[in-house]
Amino acid sequence: MKVGIVGTGFVGSTAAYAMVMNGIGREIVLVDKNAARANAEADDIQHAVPFAHPLQLRAGNYDDLTGAQVVIITAGVNQRPGENRLQLLERNAAVFKEVVPEVIKYAPNAVLVVATNPVDIMTHIAAFYAAGSGMPATRVIGSGTTLDTARFRALLGGHLGIDSQHIHGYVIGEHGDSEVLVWSLVTIGGIPLEEFCSMQQIVMDNSIRTDIDRKVRFAAQGIISGKGATYYGIGSALSRIVEIILHDQRSILTVSSQTAMIEGISQVTVSLPHLVGGEGILNAYPLPLNEEERKLLQSSAKIVQQVLEQLNL
Repeated sequence: MKVGIVGTGFVGSTAAYAMVMNGIGREIVLVDKNAARANAEADDIQHAVPFAHPLQLRAGNYDDLTGAQVVIITAGVNQRPGENRLQLLERNAAVFKEVVPEVIKYAPNAVLVVATNPVDIMTHIAAFYAAGSGMPATRVIGSGTTLDTARFRALLGGHLGIDSQHIHGYVIGEHGDSEVLVWSLVTIGGIPLEEFCSMQQIVMDNSIRTDIDRKVRFAAQGIISGKGATYYGIGSALSRIVEIILHDQRSILTVSSQTAMIEGISQVTVSLPHLVGGEGILNAYPLPLNEEERKLLQSSAKIVQQVLEQLNL
């Protein structure tokens, strides 16, 4: 089982390290425009293999992606001083115009997992260029709100005193400030949140919800302020997504994918619960949201759509 990673910055290299620690895949190939960086990361991570799981990890070129079942794309450029968001997106679109066809040329049967931010827009762009190479949009997945959903469940688990693996709750929409925490559908061991809190005499008032919402929505800002970048959480999320694809585990994840219609907004890419397996996106599951959540999701999708319209793909 072969995995490629294009882009060996903090996110790409951390994803590779997480896969080594978890024993995911059999061979990992790191590709980067900066070959010295790719080689250095490959060597450093390879030295951790004896302490983890036996797999091969090396740097390479696009042709070394031949036979890969999954390719993670974290490649992109950083924002320049005085550059607005649209200008940054246009430069990153140019990067993807080069990267995506090259990946598909050598790994036409791979599932592409996009992590470059803003991930919803970049996933849409990747799917656009993939379509030009004959790859269906269902084989292009953005990490989306996978990490946001994990943050939501972890914070709820901490407040409730419950292992977060037994908490079901989703964050959907844009991976960004407009994302939607779906409070109305949270369950703990199958029990609705309000009922569980009543049974256990746990306070879950508006102030607590607001605090959890803030910590989920703006988590990245605090981390970036403190150390410059986020990579452990998203690296682990990418590792899990790859594992699900490699083993066709058919798991439900809040990844982003092109969707024909979301709350009246057409042809937009945001996160919803999706069934993910060996072929990529197998199905999407629109949630039975309450009226307020539906409006918030519509607003979130509209923000992404407006940016896509400016790009004129």
